[in-house]
Amino acid sequence: MHSIPTENSSLGEWLSYLEAIHSKPIDMGLERVHEVRQRLNLNPSCLVFTVAGTNGKGSTCAMLESILVQAGYKVGLYTSPHLLRFTERARINGQEIAEADLVKAFARVEQARNAAPSVISLTYFEFTTLAIVLHFAGLELDAMVLEIGLGGRLDAVNVFDPDCAICTSVDLDHQAFLGNDRESIGREKAGVFRPGKPAVVSDPSPPASVIKHANDIGADLWLFGRDFNYSGDKQQWAYGGRGMRRAALAYPALRGANQLLNASAAIAALETVRDRLPVPAQAIRQGLLLVEWPGRFQVLAGQPTIVLDVGHNPHAAAHLRESLDNMGFFPFTHCIFGMLADKDAVGVVRALKDRIDHWHLVPTEGDRGRSADQLRSVVEQEVGSAEAFDWEANAQALKKGGIARQAPEKSVQTYASVDEAYRTVTQAAAASDRILVFGSFVIVGQALLVREALKKSNH
Repeated sequence: MHSIPTENSSLGEWLSYLEAIHSKPIDMGLERVHEVRQRLNLNPSCLVFTVAGTNGKGSTCAMLESILVQAGYKVGLYTSPHLLRFTERARINGQEIAEADLVKAFARVEQARNAAPSVISLTYFEFTTLAIVLHFAGLELDAMVLEIGLGGRLDAVNVFDPDCAICTSVDLDHQAFLGNDRESIGREKAGVFRPGKPAVVSDPSPPASVIKHANDIGADLWLFGRDFNYSGDKQQWAYGGRGMRRAALAYPALRGANQLLNASAAIAALETVRDRLPVPAQAIRQGLLLVEWPGRFQVLAGQPTIVLDVGHNPHAAAHLRESLDNMGFFPFTHCIFGMLADKDAVGVVRALKDRIDHWHLVPTEGDRGRSADQLRSVVEQEVGSAEAFDWEANAQALKKGGIARQAPEKSVQTYASVDEAYRTVTQAAAASDRILVFGSFVIVGQALLVREALKKSNH
């Protein structure tokens, strides 16, 4: 038995408890979470946007939030997973939720799930989803933006009916839960659509299953290329929808090859509800200029250039490759790379192998973890003639003011941790080089922690 935390317990104690109370971390289905929602009488009265998709969900959510805040609305944003702190998952007008508010909501959900007639077991994700939406519901918000965690149809977020649902890209990921092809996965993601309500699809080539399900249930289907679109040049871009045009828009502050697609989906979603939440053109401009979303092709200031990207499937890797190509010339590109065991490392490496010169491989921890040596076999199989090289020796030589050994054109090196890899590579790489940190939310989050620690030690 695990001791039950209280309102006086810390957030860390609560999260440890939630990790232990259900038999498995992912348990698809809505019956349990629906029952606890009913016990809480949790029915959001504000406008709800739900965002599903394989890639681009988080960026689309962040743009929606930013535009609505610039329009003067009070907005709750729920996303997952987080990079550094659990509180990143819930924001109110761009500010992270206070730990004390989260703990209060946890205590209320715990009370409801233990109420008569029976105790209901919830996963970590189900429990925290209910708690965050419960907190949002007490804030008199104008809108909630809710990101689906996995799939759509059976995801805990889908227990709340959206006023507008968005489906971004559909590609292969989480096949063990969603199916082995785009049609199966598309059907799961289309499960967030509702009869008579707008369903915005920003995938330029959506699976037939997405369109069929929208039509079968009578959703108001908005397709990219048919109902909304974008055009642009190097200076600015324009959105065109069914009845709304927005010209002379600045490019989103988020970098990456796919961000205009995500931005146009966000604006289309706002067009579908403009009778309830009118948004002026200037709010769209400002919202896109000011949007922030860490870890999504995030380029850090300083030299060498460091790029962070949480992409972890071949579709995301293909867009990452395009985004890297748009950055200009770098003599060498290093990457600090780690991936979970249930992700398609072969497809990701294949998409990027011609853009990366030096591979610095790190382990991912936990039940789904993959060792650096396992990743090495994938990289060597795909890349071919890459050599092992002691970058640590080069880093130490440079630190002491010595001369580094000449590195080969291609290299593969393994490390015990992200900490070791990040400290080594940032020291050994030339100022004109580029360092990419990617493959997992956990890897990017750990790199950010190391970066913060290095900053503090240098002050």
